[in-house]
Amino acid sequence: MTSNEDLGFDAADLADVAAAFSRGHVWVVGDLMRDVYIRGDARRVSPEAPVPVVHVRDEGASLGGAANVARGVRALGGAATLCGVVGDDDAGGDVIALAMAGGLGGDAIIRVPSRPTTEKVRIFAHDQQVVRFDRELAAPVPAATEDALLAALRRAPAPDVIIVSDYAKGVVTPPVFAGLVELAAAHGAPLVVDPKSRRFADYAGATALTPNLLELCAATGREVDPRDDAALAAAAASAAADAGVSWLLTTLGPDGMAVWRRDAPLVRVLATARRVFDVTGAGDTVIATLALGLAAGLAPDRAAALANRAAGLAVERLGAVPIGLDELFAHLAPDDTAPGVIDRDQLAQWVAWWRLRGRRVVFTNGCFDLLHAGHLSLLEQAARLGDVLVVGMNSDASVRRLKGPERPLVAQEDRARLLAALDAVGAVVLFDEDTPLELIRAIRPEVLVKGADYTVERVVGGREVQAWGGEVKLVELVQARSTTGLVERIRRGGEPT
Repeated sequence: MTSNEDLGFDAADLADVAAAFSRGHVWVVGDLMRDVYIRGDARRVSPEAPVPVVHVRDEGASLGGAANVARGVRALGGAATLCGVVGDDDAGGDVIALAMAGGLGGDAIIRVPSRPTTEKVRIFAHDQQVVRFDRELAAPVPAATEDALLAALRRAPAPDVIIVSDYAKGVVTPPVFAGLVELAAAHGAPLVVDPKSRRFADYAGATALTPNLLELCAATGREVDPRDDAALAAAAASAAADAGVSWLLTTLGPDGMAVWRRDAPLVRVLATARRVFDVTGAGDTVIATLALGLAAGLAPDRAAALANRAAGLAVERLGAVPIGLDELFAHLAPDDTAPGVIDRDQLAQWVAWWRLRGRRVVFTNGCFDLLHAGHLSLLEQAARLGDVLVVGMNSDASVRRLKGPERPLVAQEDRARLLAALDAVGAVVLFDEDTPLELIRAIRPEVLVKGADYTVERVVGGREVQAWGGEVKLVELVQARSTTGLVERIRRGGEPT
C-alpha cells in the first residue's frame, strides 16, 4: 500500500512536469454543456410554496461537461481539442464562443439542429446551491453526426492522450467510441474514460477508466467499503476485466483515490482538501490533470497524485473553476517559511520551489564576522530588491585565506545562525571557495547585490548574472562600520562609535 506521502514531487520533478504540460495535447471528446450560475440571497420563504425566494445578485455562464474538462487542460498549460455536439440554439452558440475564447477551437464541435444544447442551471443562495434544473435530450446522436465527429478528429492535431468524458447524453455512442479506439491506436495515445454507463464493457479498447466509487459499485454489483483495500482491489480487478483496461483510478471522495494496475499493489492516494465547499467539476479536474500527467510521461499513480491535489483545490471553491498550473504547484510547494542555514543540495531544491512560485531571488555574500549595523543595512537593502534573499557566507577556512590566520573571530556555525535569525534573510549557505562564483552560477539569482565600495565590473559573478538577464545592484554602506575597524578599536580599548 502506498499513500500520497510516498508519491510526493520535488521541485525538479515539477519543473519537468510544467515543461511537459506545455507540450501536451489532449483530445477531449464527450457531452458538451453550458453551465449557468444564478447567485443571490434568500431572506424569506415564498407565500406560494415552502421554498426560498432568491433575490438574484448576478448570473453567468461557463463551459460544462466535457468542455469543462478541456478548460481544465488549458488552465494547466496544455493544448486541447474539444469534440462534441451542441444544438442550433443560443446556448450552443454560447458554448462555441466560450470554447473559441478559451483556446479550445470550434472545428470539432458539431451543431445538430434536431437537439437542444445540454444546459445545467444552478441557483445559489448565500453561496449554497438550492436547486438545479437541466435542459437536455439524452438520446444518441444521428449516424451522420457520428461520422462528422470522427472526421473532425481525423483533421485535428495528433493527441498525446484522448479523454472520453461520458455524461450519457448521447455523444459517446458505440460507433463513436469504436472510432476513438482506432484513432488512439493509430496515434499511440492512451484512451482514458470517465464512464457513465454501468456496463464497463461498453468501453472495451480503452486504456483506463476513472469511475467514482458509486459507479464502480454499480458496474460490478458489489458494495465496497472505501477503506477496505482488498475489496477495492477486487472490485477494480473485476471492472478492469469487463472493460479490458490495464488500470483504473477510482475516486473515493473524502477518502481520496485508489489506483489499481494489473500485477501491482493497489495504490491509495489520500485526500488533500482543507475544506469541501462544492464538489461541482471535481471529477473534470481529476481527469484533466491525470491526462496531462500521462502526457508528461508520469506513471498512473504519480499522475493520480497530481490529480488528487488539483481536485483538493477544486472542491474548495464555488462552481466548476479550473485549477491553474501555478496554483497547483503552489499547493504542492513548501510554505514560504525561511529555511535558515542549508547546504547546497537543499538550496537547489528551495531555489527551484521559489522559481515555481514566481519568487525573485536576490543574492549577496560576505564573511559577516562580528555582525554589525553595516551588515544589517546591506542585508535589509538587498532583501527589498526581491522576494527571497540568499546569503552566501565564507566558511572558516575561506575567511582565513582571505583575512589571515587570526580570523574569523566568530566560528562559521555561529555566524550562519546569527544571519539566519535576521528577518531580511531567507537562507544562508556556506561556501569554501575564495569567491562565491560557483554558488552564484548554481543559484542563478535575478539580483546580485554588493556594497557601493565596489563597481559593477569588480563584482564577482556580475558578468554571469547580467548574461542570463539578471541585475547587479550596489547599495549604500553605513560609514565607519566594518569588522576590521571594530577589531582595531577593541585592541586599542577605544570607545564604541
